[in-house]
This record gives sequence, C-alpha cells and structure tokens, in this order.
Amino acid sequence: MAVTTVARDTGVTVALSGMAAFAVPMGIGRFALTPILPMMQADAGLSIAGGGWLASVNYAGTLLGAVSAALVPWPAATAIRAGLVTIGVATLGMAVTRDLAAWIALRAVAGFATAWVLVFAGAWALARLAPLRRPALNSAVFAGYGVGIAGAGLACLVLMRAQASSSAAWATLGAIALVVTAVVWPAFGDAGAPAERPPRAAARWDADAVRLVLCYGAFGFGYIVPATFLPVMASQVVADPAVFGWSWPVFGAAAAVSTFVTTSIAGTIDNRRLWSVGHVILAVGVVLPVLRPGLDGIMASALLVGAMFTVITMAGFQEARVVRGAAARGLIGALAAAFAVGQIVALVGVSAALRAGGGLRGGLLTAGVLLLVSAAALLPRPIAARA
Repeated sequence: MAVTTVARDTGVTVALSGMAAFAVPMGIGRFALTPILPMMQADAGLSIAGGGWLASVNYAGTLLGAVSAALVPWPAATAIRAGLVTIGVATLGMAVTRDLAAWIALRAVAGFATAWVLVFAGAWALARLAPLRRPALNSAVFAGYGVGIAGAGLACLVLMRAQASSSAAWATLGAIALVVTAVVWPAFGDAGAPAERPPRAAARWDADAVRLVLCYGAFGFGYIVPATFLPVMASQVVADPAVFGWSWPVFGAAAAVSTFVTTSIAGTIDNRRLWSVGHVILAVGVVLPVLRPGLDGIMASALLVGAMFTVITMAGFQEARVVRGAAARGLIGALAAAFAVGQIVALVGVSAALRAGGGLRGGLLTAGVLLLVSAAALLPRPIAARA
C-alpha cells in the first residue's frame, strides 16, 4: 500500500510539473502574441500583417529549437529549466522596447526555448508516467497547453478591461512565466542524467514515420491561422474587449478540458484514429469563421480548434512513444519541427495575402482542405504499427 501511495504521489507530481512546463511555453512562449495583438494594434500601431511576421519568426525559432532538441543529448533538467527562464526573460523584453527588430529577435528566442521545453518536458513526463498506466495523468500533462492559453488569455482580458498597454501585458506574462518556473524548478531535479542518444536501429526512418511527421506538419498549418487571429477576427465584429477578448480564454479552456474528456474514450480508439478524427473536427472549426463570419461562428471556432489542438498533440506525442518507445524524443522533435514548418508556411502565406489586400478567408479554406487530406492519410494504421 505504501509503495502504491508513493507511486501515486510521484505520478501526480510528474503530471502537475509537466502541466506547468507545458503551460508556460504554450500560453506565453508561443501564444502570448495572440491575445496581445489587438492591444499592440491599438497602442503600438502594429498591423495584422506585422503580427503575422512576429508569429512567423516565433515559429522559425521553434523549428530551430525542435531540430536541435531532437539531435543534442542535453540533460533534460538543464534543457527544461533553461528554456523556461529564457521564455520569461524574452517575454519581459517585449515590454521594454517598441523596436520591431528587437521584437522579432525576442519572439524568435522565445520560440527556440519553447521547442526545447515542449520536447524535453514531453519526453520526460511520458517516460515517467508510462509505467503507471494512468491515462488521466497523461491528460493532465497535455492539459497544460490549454491551462497556459486560457491563463494568458484571461490575464490579457483583465488588462484590456483596465485599459492597460500592450507593454504592461508583456511584462505581466513575463513575470508569470518566471514565477511558475520558480515553483516547478525543484521537480526536474531527478531529470539530471544526460539524455542518451537513441540506438541507431531505433532511429531509422521508414515511410510510416515520415507520414506521421507530414501529418503533424499539416496539423501545424491547419490550426495556426485561427489560433493566431481569432481575437483579431472577433474584434472586427465586436469592438468591446470585454466581449471579443473572451475568444482566446474559450480556446484555452476547451484545450484544457478536452484532454480529460478524451481519456474517457481512450480504451475504445487508438492514437491514430483519434488523431484522424481530430483533424476532421479541427477542419470544421477552421472554416467556421468563413461559413459564419459573425461572433457566434468565431466563438464556435475557438471552441472546436482549441479542443482539438491538445487532443491531436496528445495523440501525436503518445503515438511517437508507441512507435519509438524509449527513443521517442527524436520522433517527438521531428513532429515539433514539422509542426513549426507548417505554421511558418501558413503564416507567411497569410501575411503575403494580407499585404496584397486579401483577407483570411483563403488561408482558412486552404487549411481546412489540408486537414481533411491528412486525416485520410492517417488511416489505415500500418500492420507493423499495430503490434
């Protein structure tokens, strides 16, 4: 009984630490720009296209970070802790300058650190939770995505209602990131052993692994346009920040809750089918602002896109562990890199369309189609992968 209790306590500690380690990079390192963008438009004169470029360099940093995280055998504790501190400092830096070049550099650095934390913390948490066979703990880790997004969104909603500046918003989120880092810092003390390189045989790439990476890249392309511009789209429909500001917290809340809902059906559907179904539902959410351009369509989009965002991420990371076992970090890094490439391609295309006088409609429809194609590509599950 005592051993069981210790295992339970250890599992809860790992899950909560993983949740916090995911919340900071997702809510602040990657997506802080989304709820702050309307504020930066109002007080810093940043255009939607400019916001797209800031998001793009953040994802370019994520791409570089994901590639290096997959290749460099750093100790997990060092990578996670350094990444969390870097995100906090880079976010604080956004508050002390109005120089676009500095913003670009800071968001790129935050993106790099975000990838390191996600890859190393994801592999760290999944490896420690796998022996416990408690799906709810895995769900708690990935709920960190939504917790971070919802928390950052609510903080910005409060600041908007108080008519605070975008600089105040960046400073607030930077401070939150550093506080959370200080709280979870001791939890990664047992991750201090240097990470080993995966065995050469386990690192071989076959057609199925490439397919998983490409489908995860399609996921990155598909969700990023609404994930970046939902508050902006909502603000164009309703000017009151007390109304449009809710679009991002709704996104985050859906992301957090959906992982636990998914746990209840975990025994009836495997990771790849869950991933495929997630792409179909995500496609519906992505095109909803085109089909119903009012606030109801945008909020429904936030609900569906947010919910599927963490479900697909959880399914993809868990499938990487099924395919590669203890050597999953390399495949997780490749998924994260493909995800970043998909985001960059989508945002660069949207930014170019906006500069040419177009809108978001084309990008949303293209994303919806790509998600449906990739949903079909995930099925059927290969025989080798079923074993």
